[in-house]
Amino acid sequence: MIVPMKKVSLIIMEDKKNETLKKLRKLGILHIEAVEGSGKKLEELKARAALLESALFSISEKKNKKLKQENIGAEKAISVSEEIAALGDEKKLCSAEKITLTSELDRLSAWGEVDPEKLDNLAEKGIDISLYEMPKTEYEKLGEAVKTLTLEKTKASVRFLLIKSGTEGESEVVDSLKSYRLEMPSISTAEIRQKLETLNNRINEIDEKISSFAGCSDSIKKAIKQCEKEIEFEIYATGMANENLSDVTISYFTGFVEAENLDCLKNTAAENSWGLLVEEPGEEDNVPTKLKNNKFVSLIYPLTDFLGTVPGYFEYDISGWFLGFILIFFGIIFGDGGYGLLICAVTGILIAKTVASKKKVPPAFLLIGLFGLSTILWGTLTCTWFGLSPEQIPEWLQKLSVPVISNVYADRIWYPPWTNGEYGLTTAQNLQIFCFSLALVQLTVAHIKVAARNRKTVKILGDIGSIMQLVGIFYVVLSFVVNAQVFPFGLVIGGIPVGTAALIMVIAGFVMSFVFSNYEGNIVKSILESLKNIVSVLLGVVNVFSDIVSYIRLWAVGLAGAAISATVNELASPMLGNFMFMIIAIVLLVFGHGLNMILNVLSVIVHGIRLNTLEFSSHLDMSWSGHKFKPFEEQIEN
Repeated sequence: MIVPMKKVSLIIMEDKKNETLKKLRKLGILHIEAVEGSGKKLEELKARAALLESALFSISEKKNKKLKQENIGAEKAISVSEEIAALGDEKKLCSAEKITLTSELDRLSAWGEVDPEKLDNLAEKGIDISLYEMPKTEYEKLGEAVKTLTLEKTKASVRFLLIKSGTEGESEVVDSLKSYRLEMPSISTAEIRQKLETLNNRINEIDEKISSFAGCSDSIKKAIKQCEKEIEFEIYATGMANENLSDVTISYFTGFVEAENLDCLKNTAAENSWGLLVEEPGEEDNVPTKLKNNKFVSLIYPLTDFLGTVPGYFEYDISGWFLGFILIFFGIIFGDGGYGLLICAVTGILIAKTVASKKKVPPAFLLIGLFGLSTILWGTLTCTWFGLSPEQIPEWLQKLSVPVISNVYADRIWYPPWTNGEYGLTTAQNLQIFCFSLALVQLTVAHIKVAARNRKTVKILGDIGSIMQLVGIFYVVLSFVVNAQVFPFGLVIGGIPVGTAALIMVIAGFVMSFVFSNYEGNIVKSILESLKNIVSVLLGVVNVFSDIVSYIRLWAVGLAGAAISATVNELASPMLGNFMFMIIAIVLLVFGHGLNMILNVLSVIVHGIRLNTLEFSSHLDMSWSGHKFKPFEEQIEN
């Protein structure tokens, strides 16, 4: 459930801000509404946090597991971070110079050893030599005015020395060759290589030095958390609103507290002479959300935290439904009981190691274990194990499967009693019906929850109309998508015209939804509101159809995964009979099935989670616009 909140406003004396915040932090029950802080101290704290985070990042890049963690304290952690930052800056300078020198060396590589000092010495002795590289056609046009010494000649270019002799016309030719002249380096290539070696050695020394601080990483993490708490404190202290009264200045701020903790806050306010205003949160308030469920339902939290999905305070807590349906979706998408066994085995090992080390088992491990069990159950029902054909699976496993959806009977036609053996359904179509039935159940649950909230108003009739549309369109989907001969609109079972009833439910449901869905005390206004949005209202019927059909993705993705696993087996099986190729076959099996499992994980994220956070949530009119309840509290030591 979503924990009930109370909106509170605290009024205090301006000079008691810090004292009040310290007491509130110790109390640890108030979520303070976001404010913008300011001031020199806040900027200094943010700069310190950035320094610590940068140092931690640098250490993480140079992990050294051999070093034991040591507690060096917050001040020492800052000092170490400053040293790491200085080393990092020096490394950047060295790396930049290294890039420059390497580029220079590459530029001169075709010329061999180049020493500008020697050329300068020759120039002082009257031998003026320059280096050039130019197209061969241009070189051949040079006349007798210049003296050259060819160093290398290719089909396209010529590399040569030009020796100035002072002959007539030489200056004009030399001036025309400026663009081809090699720009001499400031130092020789030998010195460049020596500098590069020195720089590489220094960079390695810096890396080793930074790596030597790996034992300080835990202390730096603690310093970061402490700094974040100080930043939070300073933001609240400097961001409070102030009001000048006759002789005094007061400060005030707004926050939210769990309803069950309100008395505690009232008592503290009375003890400290704080002004306290308590209100019920309104739709316009940015109320934080805190979820409270039993241990089993809470297993879904690692997944929702990973997704960053938080329901708004005035929305629904669908944690239990989310967990139940995602387990079903996961099992269908993975679809293979063998994969489920692997998931459970790996999870079991992780849990056993955690228990052996006397640590608390993370909820994520238990959730993954449930995913594995769900996959085993679906694999058992459909007789799907490691992509093996039914003939390769033990008979006792075949008997555990459900015939209408089992691979054992994949080629069989199932004849519903009302068709009198004339028209039937394949196993694949039965699976499609199962997926559409899941859609009907999940989306109906959504509208029942909405109807329960509107049970005291006439608006509930609009929700009942939506449920009627769902049921009617479900039959339309069976007829259009699965098999029109088995599910015709003229179908009559036991004297009941099923097809006609479905169409009547769609029409009647649409009318009820049209009239009452916008009801706010006046039916005429509700109808007019629907007329204003007539296009979206009509598209709503189409959306219901598409939402139900959308669940076929479960069958399609599961089918694709089964095809991949079967293909991997077919490729590897011929090699298993040959000892020489057995290792290759095993590698192929491990790689192929491993890749398939990774693809299945992505499919769960893309498809399974989508059905909960989009299709299901849209029928609940949920936008996941909430943010977590985070009380202002003391630093928690790990």
